[in-house]
Amino acid sequence: MSEHDDHKPETDPQLHGKIKDSARQIWLAGLGAYTKAEEDAGKFFDRLVQEGEQLESKTRGVVEKHVKSVEDRVEDVREKATGTWDKLENLFDQRVSGALRRLGIHRREEIELLEKRIDALESELRELRGEPRSEEE
Repeated sequence: MSEHDDHKPETDPQLHGKIKDSARQIWLAGLGAYTKAEEDAGKFFDRLVQEGEQLESKTRGVVEKHVKSVEDRVEDVREKATGTWDKLENLFDQRVSGALRRLGIHRREEIELLEKRIDALESELRELRGEPRSEEE
């Protein structure tokens, strides 16, 4: 039975060394894989940056052209809108003035003109009555 026990792995005197060597190889393989992955990741990142720069330089002109086109269109629309707004404002003023006239409400200019006419008439009336002129006149 002792002969059979000598062939068991637990009793193998080299087992400890074999496990130690295997563990070291696994550890070294892991370090190698990590280093390789880090190198590849750096190269991959650099390649992505380079491709991004190339794409940016290719598209920059196209984007600037589109931006200029949009700016021109916006300016055209702005000019049209301003013209339309001015027309709308003028039309609104005309409509409001017409509505106020229909209601018997006069514009300030018309009222000021009427006040001047009244002052002139009062002055003529005083002259006809022989009243002295006031200092305001």
